[in-house]
Amino acid sequence: MSFSGRARDLRTLDTQLRRMLAGDFATRGRALIVTGRRRVGKSRLVQEFCDRADIPYVVFQASRGRAPTAERLDFVEATVCAGLPATDLVQGTRPTDWHHALRTLATAVGDSPCIVVLDEVPWLVEQDGEFEGALQTVWDRFLSAKPILLILVGSDLTMMEALQEYGRPFFGRAASMTVQPLHLADVAALTRLPAEAAVDALLITGGFPEIVQSWEPGRSRLEFLRDSLDSPLSPLLAAGQLSLMGEFPAGTHARTVLEAVGAGERTFGNIAARAGGNVPLAAGTLAPLLANLTAKRVIAAEVPLSTRADTKNKRYWIADHYLRFWLGFLRRAVADSERGRPDVALRRIERSWTAWRGRAVEPVVRESLSRALPDDAWPDTEEIGGWWNRQNNPEIDLVGADRGPVAGRIHFVGSIKWLDNRPFDRHDYDELVRDAGAVPGAGPDIPKIAVSRAGYATDLPLDMRWGPEDLVAAWR
Repeated sequence: MSFSGRARDLRTLDTQLRRMLAGDFATRGRALIVTGRRRVGKSRLVQEFCDRADIPYVVFQASRGRAPTAERLDFVEATVCAGLPATDLVQGTRPTDWHHALRTLATAVGDSPCIVVLDEVPWLVEQDGEFEGALQTVWDRFLSAKPILLILVGSDLTMMEALQEYGRPFFGRAASMTVQPLHLADVAALTRLPAEAAVDALLITGGFPEIVQSWEPGRSRLEFLRDSLDSPLSPLLAAGQLSLMGEFPAGTHARTVLEAVGAGERTFGNIAARAGGNVPLAAGTLAPLLANLTAKRVIAAEVPLSTRADTKNKRYWIADHYLRFWLGFLRRAVADSERGRPDVALRRIERSWTAWRGRAVEPVVRESLSRALPDDAWPDTEEIGGWWNRQNNPEIDLVGADRGPVAGRIHFVGSIKWLDNRPFDRHDYDELVRDAGAVPGAGPDIPKIAVSRAGYATDLPLDMRWGPEDLVAAWR
């Protein structure tokens, strides 16, 4: 399979490799923790890096629920098959524990540079409580003095981050990187779509490589959806099922909370009501679930951004673009596809597409602005969010400030209009001017910006205006 995108991630990995190769004898080993959501392409990225590195490498992928003895034997076998200089010394080794198995690796490496990848590390920790301690001991005593780049890969964000916490055996020994989905410019390049259509493609695929690669270059949104909905085994439909089954099995409270947020519920009370069914989910149950889902970066939480604290007016939304689309539309579409009626699913999507997209594009716009806001206009802007009151009237799409969640100074306010055929017009501008006065810290002369899919009416006194091309350019 061809490999596209990920230039920045590959540079990060290559930098770690070059630093390892340039290290002195006492400190030449380097360790790196690589994490990211399931199916985001971590293993594929690391494999591509290994293939390009032009030095021997060992890749070992753990299996969930497998006996530790069998895992250690497979690890030694992977080490023997990697072409390391001293594999003849470890051939036939049957390690009794992970300390022994990792010592086998140290022997096989000799003094030649190599890359060692341990994939699905959370499963190794889950299987054997001694794994972390053994890794720390062997790393400190043997592996760190050798020319090894050790890469620890895992999808459980909470557990992978815990590996680096103070008091854990491997604390302070590894750098870390998070693999994100493909960004907007990568999606535009791979799908060969114009900017406005590329934004649609990002909202649908989430930038997940296997789904983006199934989008035939140049195909329209409707063509892609029609093809994908026709088969329940298409990457668009299957990836969401596999991801949710792996992390949030059906019937669990976490799954019902996700489905409630994915259906559009944004406040604590509404989520509790929808997730609980006949009886709202108790606050003592829902609060830790939302905290855990936020820690896993599946759900994002946001409070109004202004100079006044308003922590009780919190909103929740699905942080992953693809998962948001899957929960909003594709969860029901799987059954339609299985019974041979993808047309039903497509009509359901089309009925709600414009309204759903108008809300879903907001985090894309904010993140793009955060990357490419003109320094000469607002050099001190470090936080971009939104503002709303308890009644959601008014609601400001964009608020730029010096910090968050409570700003010291508001730099600008803005509006997003993401419609196919209606430009941002005088009515939209007047509404923004009127509503901006409700934002604490935003005076009457606050700069005003807009982001529009379909352009702008003439003679609007906006301080900045962005279109789809600007969003894509922000990621290049």
